Amino acid sequence: QVQLVESGGGSVQAGGSLRLSCAASGATRSTTCLGWFRQTPGKEREGVATIYTLRNNSYYADSVKGRFTISRDAAKNTVYLEMASLQHEDTAVYCCAACTYCTGLDCASQAYWGQGTQVTAAS
Repeated sequence: QVQLVESGGGSVQAGGSLRLSCAASGATRSTTCLGWFRQTPGKEREGVATIYTLRNNSYYADSVKGRFTISRDAAKNTVYLEMASLQHEDTAVYCCAACTYCTGLDCASQAYWGQGTQVTAAS
């Protein structure tokens, strides 16, 4: 089992910044990819950013390129999402996932998910 706990969400004005953290514990050896996804009620879950844990290859949604940065601290088993220039359209519940593998922004069907953290950016 893998346990994931997100933190760092909150409310900011348009143009503000936040840094999300996701601490992983448990049997993480079987996962090769970490990702951040966001969900707005009534809409499909959207992949925001993923990172390959071995080489730190990363992928970003076009809508966040240049504004968001995904990174990880292997020693702390933690993945981060730095978000800058937040826009109202970024408002969502952000969840992290530990995936067996990723294809671009798509996480493998077998994955572990955190409970999510709310991010709200005023218009």
